[in-house]
Amino acid sequence: MISLVHLKNFKPFASQLLSFKPLTLLSGLNSTGKSSVLQALLLMRQSYQQGLLENQGLALNGELVSIGTAQDALFEGAKEDFISFEIVWENGNRGIWNFSYDREKDVLNLASPLVTSDIYKSSFFNKNFHYLQAERLGPRLFLEMSDFQVQQLEKLGTQGEYAAHFLFVNENQNIPNPRLKHPQEESLILREQVEAWMGEISPGTRLQINPKQDIDLISLQYYYGDSNSYRSTNVGFGISYTLPIIVAILSSPPESLILIENPEAHLHPKGQAKMGELLALAASCGVQIVVETHSDHVLNGIRLTVYRGKIDPEKVKLHYFDRRKQGTEFITEVISPRIDRNGRIDKWPEGFFDEWDNSLEALLEPREE
Repeated sequence: MISLVHLKNFKPFASQLLSFKPLTLLSGLNSTGKSSVLQALLLMRQSYQQGLLENQGLALNGELVSIGTAQDALFEGAKEDFISFEIVWENGNRGIWNFSYDREKDVLNLASPLVTSDIYKSSFFNKNFHYLQAERLGPRLFLEMSDFQVQQLEKLGTQGEYAAHFLFVNENQNIPNPRLKHPQEESLILREQVEAWMGEISPGTRLQINPKQDIDLISLQYYYGDSNSYRSTNVGFGISYTLPIIVAILSSPPESLILIENPEAHLHPKGQAKMGELLALAASCGVQIVVETHSDHVLNGIRLTVYRGKIDPEKVKLHYFDRRKQGTEFITEVISPRIDRNGRIDKWPEGFFDEWDNSLEALLEPREE
C-alpha cells in the first residue's frame, strides 16, 4: 500500500506531504486541490502505461486524466522549472520522479535517476487497480462491451462503462474478500453479493444482463421481486452511478488500489452512509481506497464502521483541504483530523462537514420580526 505522497510544484501545491492509509478520505472546499492529488497519481500510472514514465517523462493527456499543457501542470508560483512526485510504500519502497519543465517545447522530461524495477510491480502500476471518476455513465439502454478492457485488463472503465460486461464475465466467481459478504446474503458469488449491496441503495434490486455479442453491446435491466424488468433509463441515476463502485470493491483482491470520486453522487442519505460502510469494510480487508467526497453521510458511515470495531481507526486517514489568504495570494492548506475508536473526530476545522451545525445554530436564533 501507498503510505506517503509528496507533491512539489504541481498545480496548487508548492510542496504538499500527504499520509495515506488503507482508507484515505479527501474532502474540503471546491477547487482546493483534492482532485489534483488524484490527478498526480493518475498521471504516474498513465505515463507508465504509455511507456514514458520509466525513462522519458509525463504523459499529460490520456485515458485516465487530461491535464492539458505542461504549464497547466506547473505550480503557478514555482521558483524553479520542475515538478516532483515522491511515493513511499508500506513495505519501505520509495520512488522519486523529478520532471524538468522545458518552456520552449512545453513538456515535462524525466530528470531524476531511474527508480528500481520493484516499484513498478505494485498495485499502483499493475492490474489490481480501479479508477472511477465523478462523471460516471448515467442510465443507458445499451452499454459497451470490450474484451480487451474487461478480459485482458480487468477494468470497468473510468466512467464505469464496462461494469455490466465485467459483471457478466465474472458473475459466478466468489468475491476474494469473504469479510465483505453482505449479512443478508450467504452466497459469496459476485453477482449475488452485488445485488445484496445494491439492495442497500434500492431494496430488492436484481440485475438482468443480456449481451448482444454480434454488435459488442450489452443491456442492463433491473427487476424487483417478481416484477417485470425495467430499462435502466426508467430506474434512475443513483443505481447506474453506484453499480461500478460496488462491482469494483467486491471484485478487488487484497493489495488492490481503488480511486473513487464522489461515491455519494445521486444517492439518498442512507445509501451514502452504507457506501461509507462498504468503503471502510473493504479497507479493513487489505484493499487500499482513496476517495474524494463532499458527503458527511459517507464520513458518518465510515465513523460507524470504526465504532462497531469493523475497522481499526489507524487504518483511516482524513484530509480536509482549505484555502487561506497569505499576503496577497490564496494558498491551499491541508488539515488532517484524527478519528478514535469511538468514531469521534479530535478536531473539526471550519468547513469540515459542519454546515448542518451552522444551519441549525442559525435556525435556533431568535428570528428578527
